[in-house]
Amino acid sequence: MFELRHSDLAARIGRLQTLHGAVETPAFVPVVHPVRQTVSTQFLKKMGFELVITNAYITLRHYGDEARRRGIHDIINYDGAVMTDSGGYQVLEYGSVEVEPAMMAQFENDIKSDIPIPLDRPTGYGLEYEKAKEYVAITLKNSLESLRAIGSNSGAIWVAPVQGAEHFDLVEHSARELDTMGFEMMALGSPVELMEAYEFAMLARMIISAKKVIPAKPIHLFGAGHPLTIPLAIALGCDTFDSASYMLYAKDNRYMTPNGTVRLDELAYLSCQCPVCSSHTVQELHKMEMDKRTIEIAKHNLYILKAEVEAVKQAIVDGRLWEYVMQKARAHPKLMEAAQIFKDVEMLEDGTPLFKERAIFFYDPIDQHRPEAKRFRKTVAKFKSSKKKLILCPEDEIHPFYSTTSYKNIVKKFPDAQVCSYSPFLGIIPAEISDVFPASHNLATRSCYRLEDYPTFIESLKSFAGRFEEIAVIAPDDFMKQATKAARLNARLVDDISAL
Repeated sequence: MFELRHSDLAARIGRLQTLHGAVETPAFVPVVHPVRQTVSTQFLKKMGFELVITNAYITLRHYGDEARRRGIHDIINYDGAVMTDSGGYQVLEYGSVEVEPAMMAQFENDIKSDIPIPLDRPTGYGLEYEKAKEYVAITLKNSLESLRAIGSNSGAIWVAPVQGAEHFDLVEHSARELDTMGFEMMALGSPVELMEAYEFAMLARMIISAKKVIPAKPIHLFGAGHPLTIPLAIALGCDTFDSASYMLYAKDNRYMTPNGTVRLDELAYLSCQCPVCSSHTVQELHKMEMDKRTIEIAKHNLYILKAEVEAVKQAIVDGRLWEYVMQKARAHPKLMEAAQIFKDVEMLEDGTPLFKERAIFFYDPIDQHRPEAKRFRKTVAKFKSSKKKLILCPEDEIHPFYSTTSYKNIVKKFPDAQVCSYSPFLGIIPAEISDVFPASHNLATRSCYRLEDYPTFIESLKSFAGRFEEIAVIAPDDFMKQATKAARLNARLVDDISAL
């Protein structure tokens, strides 16, 4: 059902097999209105969207038995994979819908939905704890009733709606209970209001809470249609995400960019080179009738969303997802706030390859927390040395360290000493394992480092150097001088090897 192909951080490029074809993930899933779709589904298919989502509740209300006869693919004129929302959005907006969960599940089954979702009770954002707990219980009850109603032979991929929003213990509880019911795929509910408030850090914690419980199953994220949320959500493990944002923004004359949105009347130029922007000027878009302009902006927005997903996928293949997420995080302070959470997320290490073909880059203090650096420090913590003297040198630009002239000169003069280089990002690097990734394959900025920004270095220095009777540091900079004091090491600081 779900085949993993590449991974980096908690992100993965996978293949989701449905009754109407395979879907490569991560994937943005455009929302399609079953009655009044403005951008044609054929245009979406031609663009390369392999999966769309439509509303089964609206379909039921408008088409009834006709939908059962024709099937949802004919109703929306789309022959690819179709996901159906059972009315949870209407419940969130209006409080209830006039249909029972079992009936709704049977209808989704009858219209041949590839990826149906049970009727849930969204918690939304800002709901007090006890009420959120009640809504989670209703969703769990509805989900179980839905599974019982359709049995086990539908062939569809039923998606479990995980609720709880900012109440992370409820998110974990919801995910755990739904997982035991046997759902093949999970969906995180209620993020729309979080994203409208730019509460990216809370969104990140919500995804992490669910991912801890269901690390392997594919995860859908409801309502994630802002370009800034895509790298964050994918890096934390979301595989698909839907939104009608491309159209909603267009109706408000909001033009998407890789780093956000801007109103059309604020633009002098169209820097994008998609087919829409290559064919029109800002002035021409302004002169269009409103309906036509809305469609053109919506198409442009779709190109931006698809391009962002493709860029993230390429970063996964290249092993550069950490760099890409941190680069995108600088587009908005609230997003950088969310990115700071990455340093404490242990699960990111699980999906990060042990070795990468390209050198990893170290720019800022947060990079000391990237999975490759954490993993290397764990390797160093297990390193054993029987020697009593330790000699430390600044990391050379030549890798591995044992191939440098500096190292060869030191071991020639002090064959019984343990020789190591050091890096603010990686900590202590024993020469014997300096050919281990990423010590062997990294590039760091050469700016001045502030010791207080690198707590992992102090930990690495204390832990490693504390094993030796004699310590010498060659050519220490201010960073290393402060570090030896902070670690309370009785170390000799010398300008060069001749002083030893």
